[in-house]
Amino acid sequence: MTTEDLGTPRTYDVRTYGCQMNVHDSERISGLMEDAGYVRAADPDAADVVVFNTCAVRENADNRLYGNLGHLRPTKLKHPGMQIAVGGCLAQKDRGDIVKKAPWVDVVFGTHNIGSLPALLERARHNEEAEVEILESLEVFPSTLPTKRESTYAGWVSISVGCNNTCTFCIVPSLRGKEKDRRPGEILAEVGALTNEGVLEVTLLGQNVNSYGVEFGDRLAFGKLLRATGEIEGLERVRFTSPHPKDFTDDVIAAMAETPNVCHSLHMPLQSGSDRVLKAMRRSYRQEKYLGIIDKVRAAMPDAAITTDIIVGFPGETEEDFEQTLEVVRRARFSSAFTFQYSIRPGTPAATMADQIPKAVVQDRYNRLIALLEEITWADNKKLVGEKVEVLVAVGEGRKDERTGRMSGRARDGRLVHFATGDLTPRPGDIIETVVTYAAPHHLNADGDPLSYRRTRAGDAFEAGRTPRLKGVSLGLPTVGVPAPLPVAADGCAL
Repeated sequence: MTTEDLGTPRTYDVRTYGCQMNVHDSERISGLMEDAGYVRAADPDAADVVVFNTCAVRENADNRLYGNLGHLRPTKLKHPGMQIAVGGCLAQKDRGDIVKKAPWVDVVFGTHNIGSLPALLERARHNEEAEVEILESLEVFPSTLPTKRESTYAGWVSISVGCNNTCTFCIVPSLRGKEKDRRPGEILAEVGALTNEGVLEVTLLGQNVNSYGVEFGDRLAFGKLLRATGEIEGLERVRFTSPHPKDFTDDVIAAMAETPNVCHSLHMPLQSGSDRVLKAMRRSYRQEKYLGIIDKVRAAMPDAAITTDIIVGFPGETEEDFEQTLEVVRRARFSSAFTFQYSIRPGTPAATMADQIPKAVVQDRYNRLIALLEEITWADNKKLVGEKVEVLVAVGEGRKDERTGRMSGRARDGRLVHFATGDLTPRPGDIIETVVTYAAPHHLNADGDPLSYRRTRAGDAFEAGRTPRLKGVSLGLPTVGVPAPLPVAADGCAL
């Protein structure tokens, strides 16, 4: 029996895999569902509609999705009115194969037609058969869709979608399409609307934020956009992800250093430190250029925290190549890194390259990389003991908070801080200042009483159970295919 059979609205649950872009897309999916009359399930296991927003970047993404679909099959057999929808990058890639492998799936939709989901669900119910709709280009720019934000204090804002790069290991451009840029005014309007709702921190999102402006012919547009966010009253922190070293320009460094609310943190994907491997990856920069960017950033912002992505075991990677990666890690001194063991992604050029590296070799190199990264991050974090940090109180950041009596949040350089509250009762979205008393490779502790505490509108909203709900900020693009969205129903700053 479903909730509709009891005369109450149908419920939904969205399950998200992958990057920040997917997290933000899931906020849009939630907004669409609620505009269509659904309500979020109090018990996700009892939802009438389960939506999987998938990732296709790594090999285990497929296994994870089909495993979870298999686990849901018995539940659906017991509840005939239940529906399952699969969207995101894996849906864009596998298309109709999903319903062949998992015939109990009701809807498959891609990265370009998120707005069609409620209509597809209704059509599948009416026709009593699966609906598969994959478009090859954007139906509407995603930010025109209603959005149910997950946070009262931090928000994602897309500045572009798609990617014009051709990295040989990456399947994203074929699934997300060519880069499409929003106009600056529309982006700033969305940021302003979030700030008016009490949001303190915004992350500007794009597959390659540094190439923002390519569509309207302004290669300096991203730096200008960063500076413009500094004019938005009430916006305290601005972050962005992800840039590409080939497009990173000095004006962006200047904008970061000179705009008070732009965070002094930089996520700069390395992927490999070997020029030979970078060429095979079609990453159009080399070690010298990469390290030159890091040096310029640190010269302008000595307190900058720099994070990265690294792939170990790319086809043809030799021990000498890997040693070059370790050397860049030593010189760059990243504050953290997302590290990956290369896995074959069908449809990418790297999938058919010769000299695929044996698993045991990849694992050994990966372990050595992790050991070096932790040695560096721990040593640099120890230097922060005794330093004052400003922390934006967060929810869900500290797994042990309940047991330790601490709360958690992010410092202005993006580092995770677990802090004692003393006699205070901070709320997620509030701001505290405290002193670091202990350092670990991946977090800082502050076990003394806070130095100061500031209640914020974001904290008020959290306490009241309100999150920003935006109807969508129009880009002014014409729709493609379906005439209108149906139905109308996701680091650190200068101190």
